[in-house]
Amino acid sequence: MSKPSQQVSRDLKPVLGAFSLWGIAVGLVISGEYFGWSYGWASAGTLGFLVATTFVAVMYTSFIFSFTELSTSIPHAGGPFAYARRAFGPTGGFIAGYATLVEFVFAPPAISLAIGAYLNVQYPALDPKVAALGAYVIFITLNALGVGIAAMFELIVTLLAVGELLVFAGVVAPGWSMANFVANGWAGESTFTMATWAGIFASIPFAIWFFLAIEGAAMAAEEAKDPKRTIPIAYITGILTLVALAFLVMIMAGGVGDWRQLSNINDPLPQAMKVVVGENSGWLHMLVWIGLFGLVASFHGIILGYSRQMYALARAGYLPAYFAAVHPRFKTPVRALVGGGVVGVLAVFSDQFITIGGQPLTANIVTMAVLGALVMYIVSMASLFKLRAAEPGLQRPYKAPFYPVLPAIALVFGLVCLGALVYFNPIITGLFLGLMAVAWVYFALTSGQRDAAPADEMLGTAK
Repeated sequence: MSKPSQQVSRDLKPVLGAFSLWGIAVGLVISGEYFGWSYGWASAGTLGFLVATTFVAVMYTSFIFSFTELSTSIPHAGGPFAYARRAFGPTGGFIAGYATLVEFVFAPPAISLAIGAYLNVQYPALDPKVAALGAYVIFITLNALGVGIAAMFELIVTLLAVGELLVFAGVVAPGWSMANFVANGWAGESTFTMATWAGIFASIPFAIWFFLAIEGAAMAAEEAKDPKRTIPIAYITGILTLVALAFLVMIMAGGVGDWRQLSNINDPLPQAMKVVVGENSGWLHMLVWIGLFGLVASFHGIILGYSRQMYALARAGYLPAYFAAVHPRFKTPVRALVGGGVVGVLAVFSDQFITIGGQPLTANIVTMAVLGALVMYIVSMASLFKLRAAEPGLQRPYKAPFYPVLPAIALVFGLVCLGALVYFNPIITGLFLGLMAVAWVYFALTSGQRDAAPADEMLGTAK
């Protein structure tokens, strides 16, 4: 089949440097240090969750050092979709694109609810869902005004959020004790038993939440200046920053009192600080207000990520061309921004009609986003191996160190995490597969749409 005569138009503006990309990479994730992860304590305990987090940190570090090879070799707004499409053709592109969309569209609702929970500490009469809706309106608008403005805002709030986590650790340190941290630390028991393993594996999705979405910086590749140099700097410094912060926050929060009181809530850090300084302390109010910057950084950054993924999929014919439109003045994919926001808002309000497994809505949304992420990680590492074999001449400005060991660790650990998540979350897995089946029907019926899409040399020749 002949390729379309027109070439893909790269309408996004390349304005981002290494520091801005670091801000996006860390900002995408940093809300994971503020909430979400503490649900892992409910099943694994502090010590069991420490084991799970160590396992996941090794996986993510190996993954990022390997994923950077793909993002610099194929600097495309589609990120994982582009790598899988080039490696495995249209079906590979579909699987990676679907999984990435699930991750990036379902993560913001969870974060927006946490924003509502943090605001509710200050304003008890404020409905967290109304606050979540307001967050969507504000930050979709900010993203629409241009990537330069969005990236500068992201960098500022990320720096504030990192600083606030360091302040949190310092303020609670006087009330911290090892005895509190280890009490009932093995899945609610004082000693490790074989049953503890089940709790550790069940907590893996919440350990992943510490690092989820760092790969989204790759979707800003077409907006990066000199991506072959700036992306490796941003990714490697970003993952090291996040690993250090994850262990710092988890350990300090777990040792200030009864950690079980923090294991099923959306605002564990303010509640942990309250134990040490009291609920009327200025430190607590500072944490609530400045802590919002961590949530806002991730919320804002992931909105940028999902919009670029939708834009790239639409540009390639995997989604309706409607979502590939770029604003003529601001050069941002406004329709993709709004489209993903509509899905997110529906998810925020869905618990009025749908209950899954008796778990809090946030826990279910986190699990759904993590499931999409794991599928995408596995496909990305498989793409790395396939492209190394099939395209040895592909320009690789950055090569994964210790190849093939690091990508193999990321791939195997990813499979273990996926197996654990599927085993402990059959209903969410069924929902993920059901949505995937619906998406596959659309994919199968729209081959003509992909044939008509502009040729894109970064994606290979198969449509």
